[in-house]
Amino acid sequence: MEVELQLYTNRYQRFSPDQGAPVRTTVGKPRFPLPYDLAGFARLLAPTYGMLRMQEGPYRHIYLERLEAAGVDLISEQFAEIADAAGSDRLVLLCFCDLNVPPPENWCHRRMFAAWWEDQTGHEVRELDRRRETPAATLF
Repeated sequence: MEVELQLYTNRYQRFSPDQGAPVRTTVGKPRFPLPYDLAGFARLLAPTYGMLRMQEGPYRHIYLERLEAAGVDLISEQFAEIADAAGSDRLVLLCFCDLNVPPPENWCHRRMFAAWWEDQTGHEVRELDRRRETPAATLF
């Protein structure tokens, strides 16, 4: 019997362990101490170092091309491996971006991934805050 995996997004600084298993999606590790251990690294979701200096339009184009190249099946396999190692059916995809800043600075690859994933699979990937969210966004 396959477990239904739930995906969420958040930023490193707002994550709390009751939200699920924290997963790094950034090209670099946090340079500040985390009060929790990361459950894994979703390498297929991480941008490249070169992309970090890009404006949103070119970044989005390249990032979505990278997701398309990897595909849903390979990304799902990576999520399943992380979830299995973490012993959790809730993965919280983390990065550094603060989405509470005003436009045009409030874009982020974690939300680009969430929109792409929903478009590809029909499964919503919600952004969390400090409190635990309960709605399921299932992967498979």
